[in-house]
Amino acid sequence: METKDKKQITAKLADYCNQVGSQNKAANTMRGVSSATISQILNGNWELITDEMWRNVAAHIDYDANEWAVIETRQYKRLTSLLADAQTNALVYGVTGDAGSGKTATIKSYTAEHSNVLRMSCSEYWNRKKFLCELLRVAGLDYSGATIAEMMDDVIRDIKRKKSPLIILDEADKLSDQVLYFFITLYNELEDRCGLVLCATDFLEKRVKRGVNLNKKGYKEIHSRLGRKFIPLQVVNADDVAAVCAANGIVDPKTVTSIVDDCENDLRRVKRKIHGLKQQLENSGK
Repeated sequence: METKDKKQITAKLADYCNQVGSQNKAANTMRGVSSATISQILNGNWELITDEMWRNVAAHIDYDANEWAVIETRQYKRLTSLLADAQTNALVYGVTGDAGSGKTATIKSYTAEHSNVLRMSCSEYWNRKKFLCELLRVAGLDYSGATIAEMMDDVIRDIKRKKSPLIILDEADKLSDQVLYFFITLYNELEDRCGLVLCATDFLEKRVKRGVNLNKKGYKEIHSRLGRKFIPLQVVNADDVAAVCAANGIVDPKTVTSIVDDCENDLRRVKRKIHGLKQQLENSGK
């Protein structure tokens, strides 16, 4: 790993430690990274830090060596506004947006710029214990050896001590019913003290409404706590794609038009197209 990358990772790690509250809490959020290792990195003692450890730290703090520029599209501004409102006023929102609309990138950006934000990227394989382990991890708390009840008590107690905390469940539609019920518990325990945002594709909205119609356990409670409404983000349009292209060095009108026509309103596809074009330019210059 090059020195310039190490310097950038170190700077971002320092910001991350300030964000979560301490080096010890930062270490608790990172698997395989001790507080001693973080201290060595921040103090410039890099001789014994392996490239594998640098990459591990970089992954946990969302360091991107490719320097992809995330810009304030209409979706970015809307979602950022909702996250800020939820955090400031301890509100609860269900937000939906198409795959590739920039939801996760926006959430990562917001999390990096604000303190006391607990961002969880949900997965299908999570059971109740795994969910709570992840919640404790992003809160910077030790979760080894605790029961489910103890873990829930610990994280609730910690969140109540934070100033204007916010929990973001990204890709919440991937959670099983048993895990999704934890949203009800979190709401009940943290009402008016913590913002809660569920973010997903519109599949989550359809799933919740179907659960309500079928009178499935917990779904009326979930729907009620979300204000019986999901907030849709705007669909990615040509202006959004052109702005992303410009921010990442693609300004030729014909090339931008080609990307717009081919991307199918998906910013992930835009990123892939821009990466391919840059690779072509680098190879042609050799």
